[in-house]
Amino acid sequence: MTDRFVVAVVGATGAVGREMVSILDERRFPVGELRLFASPRSLGVALDYGRDEIQVQTLSPEGFDGVDIALFSAGKQVSLEMAPEAANRGCVVIDNSSAWRRDPDVPLVVPEVNPDALVTYERKRIIANPNCSTIQLVVALKPLADLAGLKGLTIT
Repeated sequence: MTDRFVVAVVGATGAVGREMVSILDERRFPVGELRLFASPRSLGVALDYGRDEIQVQTLSPEGFDGVDIALFSAGKQVSLEMAPEAANRGCVVIDNSSAWRRDPDVPLVVPEVNPDALVTYERKRIIANPNCSTIQLVVALKPLADLAGLKGLTIT
């Protein structure tokens, strides 16, 4: 196993994609190579990563060759089409869209809450996460559930 990873960010020029790139840098994630993908209208855009500027590429299945981890934040349709392509090329896909959240073969994971669910990711090599408001809520509720137990929630 390598100590540095080839990481792809799909939807890199959107607000969430840019934040993913920023967090990878800020947290000093062991990135050996960073590939940035977006729609053709973003071709020619470069994003800062550390001291480097990385050119955005147009998304294609071949772009995932050699990628270890692909972070998707480009919407449901892109994820439905391209996440399996990335997974078939050996990537571990972490999807931020709604595309895979209800798929029984894809774990829905919030690392602070249910990291044990990751054991099933190899079925499709895709990991889903809940929407942003749900993530915040379950992270806050997890200690309360552990302490007192919860049977259900009604959120309005």
